[in-house]
Amino acid sequence: MMMRYSPWAGSVALALGSVAALPMSPWFLVPTAIFGGLGLLGLYDYRQTKHSILRNFPVIGHMRFLFEGIRPEIRQYLLEADQDEEPFSRDMRSIVYQRAKGVEDKRPFGSRARMYDAGHAWVTHSVRALHIENSDFRVRVGGPDCTQPYDLSIYNISAMSFGALSGNAILALNAGAKAGGFAHDTGEGGISRYHRQGGGDIIWEIGSGYFGCRTPEGRFDPEAFARQAADPQVKMLELKLSQGAKPGHGGTLPAAKISPEIAEARGVPMGVDCVSPASHPEFDTPVGMMRFIARMRELSGGKPVGFKLCIGHRREFMCIVKAMVETGITPDFIVVDGSEGGTGAAPLEFADHVGMPLIEGLSFAHNALRGAGLRDRIRIGASGKLVTSFDIARALAIGADWANSARGFMFAVGCIQAQSCHTNRCPVGVATQDPMLSRALVPSDKAVRVTNFHRNTLKALAEMTGAAGLTHPSQFMPHHFALRDASGNMTTGQEAWPYLPEGFLVRGEDAGGGYLSRWNRATADSFSPGAF
Repeated sequence: MMMRYSPWAGSVALALGSVAALPMSPWFLVPTAIFGGLGLLGLYDYRQTKHSILRNFPVIGHMRFLFEGIRPEIRQYLLEADQDEEPFSRDMRSIVYQRAKGVEDKRPFGSRARMYDAGHAWVTHSVRALHIENSDFRVRVGGPDCTQPYDLSIYNISAMSFGALSGNAILALNAGAKAGGFAHDTGEGGISRYHRQGGGDIIWEIGSGYFGCRTPEGRFDPEAFARQAADPQVKMLELKLSQGAKPGHGGTLPAAKISPEIAEARGVPMGVDCVSPASHPEFDTPVGMMRFIARMRELSGGKPVGFKLCIGHRREFMCIVKAMVETGITPDFIVVDGSEGGTGAAPLEFADHVGMPLIEGLSFAHNALRGAGLRDRIRIGASGKLVTSFDIARALAIGADWANSARGFMFAVGCIQAQSCHTNRCPVGVATQDPMLSRALVPSDKAVRVTNFHRNTLKALAEMTGAAGLTHPSQFMPHHFALRDASGNMTTGQEAWPYLPEGFLVRGEDAGGGYLSRWNRATADSFSPGAF
């Protein structure tokens, strides 16, 4: 802590020393004024609520803003130094910051995208562009067995647990969601006091540790689940099978990191390691999974229940779909998470080399449900680096009904990608449980930025939708997009992400892509090993 305040403390000490030396020479007025001014600046920085960096790093934190101010002049040198730097890392934070602060998000001198690189995609616009006034786009989630459907915004806060994020960050996100009329996924860490204090709509994620609804032995507690699910703030229930950043990997929260607030939210004891198994102990077959989902829906009083996963073995997803067909039990929604999703606690190999990227996983899940004749019963959400209006539009075109974002909303509450999430030393108080660091994040200020970012992103989506000649983002289809293929040639979105025929799997028709062969190998009674 002293390192953070050393420049401020040093300025004050030097100012006092200069005052003491004034009788020796009037020239000491100069250092008195300089260091006294820096001391007063540090006091202001410590007490102000707008900038987390300055609250945690008085005086010296201004160096960051100096570098931000000269960024346009040094950008070209940075790009020349690292031509392989990901465009997302260069530009997305600034876009989010501008939209969160409600300032101009335009930029001069045209595109910075590598327009002739493989994979570059764009929206095909119409000469009869439309103006869309209302950008509060929503989708109703709730299948035929749901008695409490929910009108969900098509852009929401993705799963981030209390424990991974600070209480102030959770409060800012949830209060921002309440003000903006969108939903906040809790992550698997349970519903904390900060979620409840914010008052925003909650998607309660239940992972393999069943935090918030677990027995002392770590199994599912139906009574505790029913009590939590009955809360009017809880709008949807999400069973987490895997997450994109580390699919197939469990986790352990060491006892030393479990605070009383984390223990309260998760329903775990203090002084004992908190384990999240790699898979769920309550079911081990696709049919068992569907029955568990039906049980969750019944215990919740008919609220929408679904599951989240990163696509791995495609045949296993077919097993789940086959169980839906055979049992007649369908989830109300499925969230497809891409392997490009982030976390502060993923092994390097898992983050880079395990799981299917979002575009491929989303297209596969969408077509598998179409092939089984179930797509009209089940909504699909998408998550994984969906920050801009273009990201959302493309996900909707490929097959999603809504999009979730963790990274974008983290930027909105002040994340600067310091890459210290796993160290508990986040300099802006977002991903830390250190109260001296988390104090830098003022929820009332950052909640406004969360609301602004959501509103301005959907306004940008409305403009893009209108430019394509459409009246609602749900009308985006693959043919509204084009992209460069691996050879650098233009191809259509319909060629890249085709919609396969409704019911082709149950009719036994081969529509290509290996769907039918996997469907024929899949069984509703087992997740048995088999070909990918």
